[in-house]
Amino acid sequence: MAARGHVQDPNDRRLRPIYDYLDNGNNKMAIQQADKLLKKHKDLHCAKVLKAIGLQRTGKQDEAFSLAQEVATLEPTDDNSLQALTILYREMHRPELVTKLYEAAVKKVPLSEEYHSHLFMAYARVGEYKKMQQAGMALYKIVPKNPYYFWSVMSLVMQAISAQDEKLAQTMFLPLAERMVEKMVKEDKIEAEAEVSNLSVRPESCHVISSKLEVFNGQEKSDREKYRNKTPETNVCVSVSSPDDWQFYPSYFDSLFHLMDQSWSPPEEGEHCSEGSVHHTVAEVVRFVEERIKGEDGKESRSLRGPYLARLELIHRLRARGCPEESLLGEPLELMVQFFAKFGDKPCCITDLKIYLHLLSPEQRVQFINRLSEAAPLGERGEEGFAFPEDTKALQRHLCMCQLSRALGLHHSLDVDGKLLLITELKAHYHHGLKFGKSALKTELQFSDMYCLMAAHVYIDLWTETGDENMIWQCLGLLEEGLSHSLSNAQFKLLLLLLYCHLGAFEPVVDLYSSLDAKHVQHDTIGFLLTRYAEPLGQFAAASQSCNFSLRFFHSNQKDTSEYIIQAYKYGAFEKIPEFIALRNRLNQSLHFAQVRTERMLLDLFLEADIVLSLEESVKAMSLSAEEDDIPWDNMRDNRDLTVFTSWNPKERELTDEHRHQSLEEESVWLRIRSLTLRLLASLAAMGHTASQQNSEKTHENGVGDKSSVHSSLLSQLNQTLQTAAQLAEKRTQYPFPGPPCTRLAQALSSGSCQCQAAALQLSVHLQDLETAGLDESSELQTQICNGFKSIVVQLQEILHKCKGDLLELKETKLKTQPSFLENLIFFVETVCIVLLMASYCAKILRPLKTSLQKKKKKKKDANTTLPVVVSGFQELTGSLQDLLMQALEHIKGQETGMTALKLASLTIEGNTQVGDEASFTKAAMDKVQSSYLRSLQEVGDLLKKRAETLKNLKI
Repeated sequence: MAARGHVQDPNDRRLRPIYDYLDNGNNKMAIQQADKLLKKHKDLHCAKVLKAIGLQRTGKQDEAFSLAQEVATLEPTDDNSLQALTILYREMHRPELVTKLYEAAVKKVPLSEEYHSHLFMAYARVGEYKKMQQAGMALYKIVPKNPYYFWSVMSLVMQAISAQDEKLAQTMFLPLAERMVEKMVKEDKIEAEAEVSNLSVRPESCHVISSKLEVFNGQEKSDREKYRNKTPETNVCVSVSSPDDWQFYPSYFDSLFHLMDQSWSPPEEGEHCSEGSVHHTVAEVVRFVEERIKGEDGKESRSLRGPYLARLELIHRLRARGCPEESLLGEPLELMVQFFAKFGDKPCCITDLKIYLHLLSPEQRVQFINRLSEAAPLGERGEEGFAFPEDTKALQRHLCMCQLSRALGLHHSLDVDGKLLLITELKAHYHHGLKFGKSALKTELQFSDMYCLMAAHVYIDLWTETGDENMIWQCLGLLEEGLSHSLSNAQFKLLLLLLYCHLGAFEPVVDLYSSLDAKHVQHDTIGFLLTRYAEPLGQFAAASQSCNFSLRFFHSNQKDTSEYIIQAYKYGAFEKIPEFIALRNRLNQSLHFAQVRTERMLLDLFLEADIVLSLEESVKAMSLSAEEDDIPWDNMRDNRDLTVFTSWNPKERELTDEHRHQSLEEESVWLRIRSLTLRLLASLAAMGHTASQQNSEKTHENGVGDKSSVHSSLLSQLNQTLQTAAQLAEKRTQYPFPGPPCTRLAQALSSGSCQCQAAALQLSVHLQDLETAGLDESSELQTQICNGFKSIVVQLQEILHKCKGDLLELKETKLKTQPSFLENLIFFVETVCIVLLMASYCAKILRPLKTSLQKKKKKKKDANTTLPVVVSGFQELTGSLQDLLMQALEHIKGQETGMTALKLASLTIEGNTQVGDEASFTKAAMDKVQSSYLRSLQEVGDLLKKRAETLKNLKI
């Protein structure tokens, strides 16, 4: 009889169509198919979970969760249900629920290797290291495989790494891990190198595994591992290394000076150490470096850079220590001229020499550049009066000389005419150099791109020094032209992005950032360049997209790193696990992540609340809690790459550590203000929901009383933060250009929007008191609330007044921009949205109070029809707000009309030295700015019209 084939589980066949629908993104059909199946098979738990996945993916999170919990409480042990629930909980970002699933499964099926393994991995996803250790050992007892044993050992190591108590790590976790490894070694159970080498986390534990490692490696530890310590062995290992391997030289100098500081001396007899002779005096290090250089000078082939840079590094270190032996190595000016002569045609020459320019005295700077010009030959002078290089190597030498001139501050010391002449010369060199790249691919950069970028930097110098906006228009035109020749030049894109944002034009930035094609962690390091400006410049749709773009990266990282960690456990790559966890922590604690998350939720509330969704529904959809603050304030990490822009500024104009610290402080305070504002709105929603639910005037346990105390606490924190912010804003820190973008903090305070928002949110506390007291016996409180209403209207009027003025105007053939007017207009819009949310809450409180009062009057047959003070005050508030919105809309309409009337295409910029294509690129840049302003005004106008509709519904 033929062998019988594998019999498929009938449930798998029944579930297959639902899986297919889910895989194809047809979630509605998946739900329908699951419902059909459940009618016939009510106990088919997996179908219920698959239906929950479909509901989750169609936005019905609550329904999906309750359905999943129905199955989870039954503690299923079938693979289909467990795997489906695992997928669902991951999509809900609730990995901790997966651990409960498999804890229950392991209890029911205690000898299942698969379920124990899944439980361990579930703990790994949430970082439960102690439970991982226990799960690993439980698994090893059931199935005694080495990997399971070492999962437990690595979990101990991770407990040590993550322990806040360093003493506990060193006295308990690491010794225990060490003993566990030692036990396996003694019992001769080690099967793979990774099992021991990746777990050698302390120098003292090396003896446990060294003998075993020799079997696997067949060699001693590599020299590179010895460079980490400042020991005699390090000194010797480095001194015999490759002459061009730069990482060895700093280690060599570190170890030598460390030995000198320790007054180390070699033994009188025998070798200095097991590795050989140790250098421990300045004379020896000088002789060593000079010998390396002689070896390079005597070569017929091209010299290596390492020894020559090592000589400059040694001079730098000796000078810092005040050692007179510095003079033995030569004059820095001559040495750098020699270096330029040898390596000036390499693009790396500028980065090599820039860090040693401080070795030159101020008097030597011009002399140095003159000497370099002799080593950078140019051809005959042309009609323009400039001499140009004849090949790409000569071009690179001349370009390096120009870069060094700027790094020495020679460009900055020129007067206005000198800088304009310099720009003309740099542009001439740029255009001349384009001929060398005529046959280049579209993705390749032009040889002369850096001339163009440097000319742009000089334009920016003139703009910041003189305030002449013509300089920035010409700079934009030049960069746009450069980008047309070098489509892949990231520096052109980054600088254009920054300049457009400085002018208040966000529209062209979206495509520029998109074309940078930022990858993975770059969304964190440079993403702030995009998300900082979208909303403040009125581009709400783009702001939503850019925030979503960033958030997708952060959320996928949380999921991906968990998978990386699990794979590392599976394949025994234990040394990678701390790296993956460090990456996950770095991104979870990112300042940028917290900012984007907060701004995204605020934006949703400003755009949607009380239009498509009520405030309560919006807050619920975001899973936003007033009580919980999920921002890691104490562990906040500033991952911004503030060096992404190429710059050749002298040291005194570069970004300092103080600047970075100041920027982080400002960003943190602004984030705290925004986060507290968001949580206060969530608190308002919670109180509004409770107010609409209850008819009694008494507070009840865990009701309005608790929620109003949370609200008051948040208000107190906001007021304290605003005081801190005011002190920071007074400093008016100016960052070098290009440096970190300034926060919105100073302008938010000067516009008055922060103060007005705080006042509006403060009113909700008085409204709570009014709800408790009723309208009969609260005349003083009603007057206080009405005064608050009037104060808010006055403050809003002042903010609107600061928006008045032309965003774009033409004065005597000069085009001027005033982006601060646009930013103030956005602050007005945000503040109006918050005031309206407060007013909506106020209406919810006053409606039942007014109805109750009218009923009482009818019973008493009271003929008095006078409205309570607070009700008439509220009606005045809504009327005033309607007027303010109409004023704002008229202002926007006037701006749109005036801007459209500007004939930008026919503009000629006074003092413009550009001709032909250059001028057309400049006009194109102007058109982009104008188009962006119009787009911003349109989006702001549309939002204000929606708010006007909201106001019509705020009747009591």
